[in-house]
Amino acid sequence: MTRITEKELSALGDLMSLECTLKAKCESLAEGTGDQALAACYRDTAARHAHHLEELFANLK
Repeated sequence: MTRITEKELSALGDLMSLECTLKAKCESLAEGTGDQALAACYRDTAARHAHHLEELFANLK
């Protein structure tokens, strides 16, 4: 297995932090809207960010 450099590890950390922030923001927006269609869109986007986070985490194993 190829080792991850310090710079790559830092970039992965930054991306994971961003995905967490985006997921939380989308979840918050879904809770705050009265429009059910828009809330569903926000929830789908939050799930997509959660999936991205899982994929990034898998690169650390």
